Amino acid sequence: QVLLVQSGGGLVQAGGSLRLSCAATGSNFNLNAIETMGWYRRAPGNQRELVASITSSDSTNYAESVKGRFTVSRDNRKNSVHLQMSGLKPEDTAVYYCRAHDTYGRTVWGQGTQVTVSS
Repeated sequence: QVLLVQSGGGLVQAGGSLRLSCAATGSNFNLNAIETMGWYRRAPGNQRELVASITSSDSTNYAESVKGRFTVSRDNRKNSVHLQMSGLKPEDTAVYYCRAHDTYGRTVWGQGTQVTVSS
């Protein structure tokens, strides 16, 4: 079983930057099966939505609202994924979740981390 541990996040003023990280741990068998890693977020009163994702071949996908401001990257050797957020806006305030999906159809979520952007 894969476990995702998130770090980063916090409080920042509008226009500022933050970096989120997520490290996957588990057996080599399970880690090597991870295909897609990414970030989702849930703002108060809203459903969880995709922010950005990246495949094992470094193909990326971004929500329209974060394109040009957020960058997702992945270190396959370290089984980690990062989200560099810049130009943050108050509407980016949410709990951010790391997600991993593997070739066997299994999905694992991180514990979530709060990002708060003040105006």
